[in-house]
Amino acid sequence: MELIHGSKAPDFTLNGSDGKQHKLSDYLGKKVIVYFYPKDNTPGCTLEAEAFRDNAKDLEDQNTVILGISKDSLQSHDKFIAKLDLPFILLSDQEEVVCNLYGVLKEKNMYGKKKIGIERSTFIIDEHGYVQKIYRKVKVDGHVEAILDLLKNNYLPL
Repeated sequence: MELIHGSKAPDFTLNGSDGKQHKLSDYLGKKVIVYFYPKDNTPGCTLEAEAFRDNAKDLEDQNTVILGISKDSLQSHDKFIAKLDLPFILLSDQEEVVCNLYGVLKEKNMYGKKKIGIERSTFIIDEHGYVQKIYRKVKVDGHVEAILDLLKNNYLPL
């Protein structure tokens, strides 16, 4: 079933870069940015993570938690976090369970080869666990700033 605005966000539990399990429902009472990205330490994913890092305090001030998800291992996440000094949790979905729940696995054409990979996507989930905004095929430039503007100006219904 395709996720749409206003639908209940599928709950999940994944291992995080902090060594703990993270369940989406543990964050009820806060807004949650769940962003899916293709791969640690690639140019676009680095720029996106840096943008979330650089705006993390402002997002936190909006009662918002950032959770990044990719299929990379926790070890890969640890290196990525250390390299970029990321102040938020990265979750590992090596089994692609959450990627499938959120419909972010898409066929990609990489150098003439077709493969299934994560389509850069962001979901904003409200304090009650409902999807309030979906960004698919995200272009990194200006994306985090647009999210922050949305949150600061209360464009999300409670």
